Amino acid sequence: MTSPGRFLAFDTSTDRLSVGVAVGGRQWLHEGPGAAQASATLIPVALDLLAQAGLALHELDAIVFGRGPGSFTGLRTACAVAQGLAAGAGRLVLPVDTLLAVAEEAAHQQAASGQAVPEHLSALLDARMDEVYAQDFKRSAAGWQALGPCRLLAPEQLHFPEGGHRLLAGNVFEVYAARLPTLPAGEVVVPALPTAAALLRLAPALMAQGLAVPAEQALPLYVRDKVAQTTQERLAAKAAATKAD
Repeated sequence: MTSPGRFLAFDTSTDRLSVGVAVGGRQWLHEGPGAAQASATLIPVALDLLAQAGLALHELDAIVFGRGPGSFTGLRTACAVAQGLAAGAGRLVLPVDTLLAVAEEAAHQQAASGQAVPEHLSALLDARMDEVYAQDFKRSAAGWQALGPCRLLAPEQLHFPEGGHRLLAGNVFEVYAARLPTLPAGEVVVPALPTAAALLRLAPALMAQGLAVPAEQALPLYVRDKVAQTTQERLAAKAAATKAD
């Protein structure tokens, strides 16, 4: 058994801002617009939730943030805020992979609706630039196990083995609906994003594994080095999309 602990958690890796505080079994949560607004609203929201929970920063066990992959600017924002708050309060930082948070959020949604949660899950996030982030996980009583590293793929390159029963979690199913391969029978699709609530549920076990680090050692996870397309690449992609239509 792991202690529920006291945590501040936030994710700004997508176009949503998700912030939460946990004390024991209670949570205080905020969901709102992210992207460019995240840098201006993250700290005030975090401090407000801490006040609601009756906690000071120095009373936390750790500050948890979604480390990526995801929006380049969003990851830098989350990491910088986590480092700044943790350094000032003398707290540890717990970086958590955003695709693990997606898998946890989808599994929680599925269980909360009374549905069985498959043992295997694939987390899929829109990486923009006509690509997706994908990672496979196995879920058991012992916790989560990543079955491989995060991959950056075109939607057409995704592969789902036949004969398996897995949960597909993420936000790519509408964005790339026409480009995704046909899903095998038995696959369950759950729209999900990395949320602070998911980070807070994951935090106690990850803390027990010794994954929290000093503030200066917390780093974002970048899977893609290139963060923008050239004008020629954008025009070529637009022409290809028009041709496909």
